Order: sequence, then structure tokens, then C-alpha cells
Amino acid sequence: ICSLEFYDKSYDRINVKNERNLQRIDRIFHTVTTTDDPIIRKLSKSEPKVNVFLTDAILATLMCSSRSVYSWDIVVDKIQGKIFFDKRENTEFDLLTVSETSAEPPQDEGSSLNSPRNLALEATFVNHNFSQQVLKSGEDRFKFEQDNPFVDAEEEGEVASIAYRYRKWDLGNNLLLVCRCELDAVVQGSNNETQFANVKALNEWDSRYSGGVDWRQKLDTQGGAVLANELKNNACKLAKWTVQSILAGADILKFGYVTRYNVKDSGRHVILGTKHFKPTDFAQQINLSMDNAWGVVRCVLDLIMQQKDGKYLIVKDPNKNLLRLYDIPDNTFDSEDSEEESDDGPDEDD
Repeated sequence: ICSLEFYDKSYDRINVKNERNLQRIDRIFHTVTTTDDPIIRKLSKSEPKVNVFLTDAILATLMCSSRSVYSWDIVVDKIQGKIFFDKRENTEFDLLTVSETSAEPPQDEGSSLNSPRNLALEATFVNHNFSQQVLKSGEDRFKFEQDNPFVDAEEEGEVASIAYRYRKWDLGNNLLLVCRCELDAVVQGSNNETQFANVKALNEWDSRYSGGVDWRQKLDTQGGAVLANELKNNACKLAKWTVQSILAGADILKFGYVTRYNVKDSGRHVILGTKHFKPTDFAQQINLSMDNAWGVVRCVLDLIMQQKDGKYLIVKDPNKNLLRLYDIPDNTFDSEDSEEESDDGPDEDD
């Protein structure tokens, strides 16, 4: 669904001595939850055997839950035996965490530049801009059969180059799952073949507080050390990106290394380099097993299938490597004033 812009290969030649400013590109990113997706609504009626619906962000969060440190939650609606996973409105579910798995995660509070929330906003902003800057805008696009389902005719502004793939998996045990996956770009291969890519930005905020590896000094000569440090500090975020790329069937996962122009200014950034991997190869490198990832999902689904129809909340425990399932009233989260939980349901260990 939609159309994708082509990746500009000149960005593969960037290095520390030949850095490039990160531009601010005002494009609209849609992060529509499962039950608000018109295609998923259609599929829930036209595919009667499919009984699990979700997005790649939600599926990757479940699959990588054992790597996550921060707490998060997912709303589950079980209606006539069908399961819909949703994110709650106005939460930080779509923000990218920064140094979440570091030995000393960011602790600053409030309006500090380096508070966890401000770092997450900065990382998300950098990721959005980088993923669009490296594309050849204004040129021919790779077109899919259908249009973007989330474009609103009344919405002003240009929509980001993202394509959506709705893919189906048979998990056995009468579990058929449909997931909306995303692709960011098209890359022209060496034999002129078309390859799909996901484009993500790793961002350096202050090397003194994030492992002591200064990108400007190390990236060109010891790129492996920089990536190893990122894998240590951002294990969950990188695993989620890898899972999402594999789910979407992307041929390439491209990383950009983006740092602050000045360590005390989170508004200006420069691109210091790029690196790319085959998602399945990168998964092996970071010790990510898709069999295990699907195993976690199967475990969660089996547990929910045993429950009666209703509304549930999956919560990642903030202190333990544990998922909890709560049975909650059907009108919870429908309005601001009814956010209480009830019936402490069974625990789900990861």
C-alpha cells in the first residue's frame, strides 16, 4: 500500500570528516493504532479465520519484551474470539527510548536536556528527519497497488515516505495473525533489482554519560566499537527495529549515526556515517531468535485465548522481567476519568 521514495546512495559516502547537517523535514508520520486502521477493520470482516490483529510496533514490543527495562502497556480487546492489540492514546508508546538498557540509564529530571522523556523526543525527531532526508524526494517513486489508507484529504502537509504491508502468519493452534508492517525506502540493487529497506537513526547525546565512546573520534576507525556500545545501551530499541524489518520482509536495515552539533544543544544535529545490514544477519549478530520471539507471542495469545471475551491490559512490570495481564472494565480508557484496574488476572512470566 502507498508509494516509496528511493534511497540516495550518496549518504553511504558520509564519514566523520565529511559530515552532513541533519535537516528538519516537515512530513506527517501516522502512528495509527490497530482498531483505528481502516484496512484492519476491513480484514477483520473479510478474513473470518484470522483471529489476531496488531501493528508491527505492538508485535515487536511483545517479541522483545525480555530486553525492555522501562514499563509499557498494551490494551487487548477480545471480541467474539478475535483478539485486537492496541496502544493507549496519548502515551509514549511510539517514542524511541535512549540508553534504556545502559548500566546507568539517563536520570535527569524535568526540563533537563537529558531527561529520559526529552531524550526520547529528540531521538524520535532525529529518526523521523533522517529517514526522510536520505531519500530522493521529488523524483520517481516506487508505487504499490493501493493508496495510503491514512491520508486525510483535509490534512495539510506532506506525508512521510512509508509503505504498509499487511501480512498474515499461521501460528498453529488455530491462531491466525495479521500484522500491519512498515517499509521506509526502496534501494536500487547492483543489478538494478528493487530492494526494500528500513532506515533508522542511532543518535549520540553525550558520550560521557553513555559508555564513553566518542563517535567523532571512533566512528571512522573503530565503527565496530561504536555499534557494540549502542547494542549494549539500546539493546531493546535495536532488537525492535530488527524484528520490525524481518516482519515487513525488508531486504536491508540501514542505520545512520547522528550526533548533536554541540553536546549542549539537542536541536541541531549532524550525520556522521551510515551502515547497513541484512535484517536476518543482524538478528543473528545481536543474538535475536525469531523462534523465541514468536514463542513469547504464542504464550501471551494462549493465555488470552483462555480468558472470556472482554478488555485486558498487558503491563510490563517496571522493576522485574515480568508481564502482567489485568482484566479491566470494558469502558476503561474510553474517557479520562475511568482509568482504574480491576481483577488482578494471572501473571505471565517472560
